[in-house]
Amino acid sequence: MAYVALSEAEKTYILHGVEDDFRCDGRSRRDYRPMDLETGLVSNASGSARLRLANTDILVGVKTEIDVPNPLTPEFGKLEFFVDCSANATPEFEGRGGSDLAQELILSLQNAYESPLAFDYRTLCLIPGQQCWKLYIDILILECGGNLHDAVSLAAKAALFNTKLPRVTATMLDAGITDLIISDNPYDCTRISIETVPLLVTVCKVGDYCLVDPSAEEEVCSTVSVVVSVSMRDGQAFLSGTHLTGGGAMHRDTMRNCLELGLAIGEHLDRLLTKMLNLEQERVGPKRPQTIGFLK
Repeated sequence: MAYVALSEAEKTYILHGVEDDFRCDGRSRRDYRPMDLETGLVSNASGSARLRLANTDILVGVKTEIDVPNPLTPEFGKLEFFVDCSANATPEFEGRGGSDLAQELILSLQNAYESPLAFDYRTLCLIPGQQCWKLYIDILILECGGNLHDAVSLAAKAALFNTKLPRVTATMLDAGITDLIISDNPYDCTRISIETVPLLVTVCKVGDYCLVDPSAEEEVCSTVSVVVSVSMRDGQAFLSGTHLTGGGAMHRDTMRNCLELGLAIGEHLDRLLTKMLNLEQERVGPKRPQTIGFLK
């Protein structure tokens, strides 16, 4: 996270606001900041999305290639994350200043997606044991205004929703060799199901209270946070992973309250994100152009 210098008076002001359930920007402890979402911005990527969560700005691009499955999981595809912390986000990211934060975000996403309740890697398999899709999810942090885990997971899920996989057909050649034919028609493609793709919800403990979507100033006032990975399946929210950030400790009752809050907020966020993505798709398409005559 970006370091924000606060005086003791400012920290006390933030703490009292959290206690009164009236934060500095007027939100309650369960409210998120305004969010803007755009998809399909990067033309040379299979899918992309840009998310602005107040002062936090995230750009995600998804690239695809055909690879060989892991021998231990011959029916699974592959997914690889990469996070780049732009030096424009904060001066602390200059050089290798953001490498630790980038690695933390990558591990959080990998742990969330590896859960059996989360992303289904079988949907990326083309020929078991021979060919599969490999997705590269490249995440660029353009601006850091707090709550990076949530913003990154929301943008990654939106980019996966926007990802188009070319339709692949297999033909059997001599000696049992399988040949893949990839369609070059940009409208002849398949989509990735994001129903079970997890979202990360950061529940931050400030004083004796827990809140969601902490700003950069509130993160400074917190000693420990719980990052809850929430996945939806058959309309129900499941806990697919969790880990602590910060150097503090947490009582088990507080931990239980944080997990319950994270599950409830994650379910609400998933429904809102799905609604936003459907509205975005209806607004911009893509729709197959109408062909006439011998072009049909």
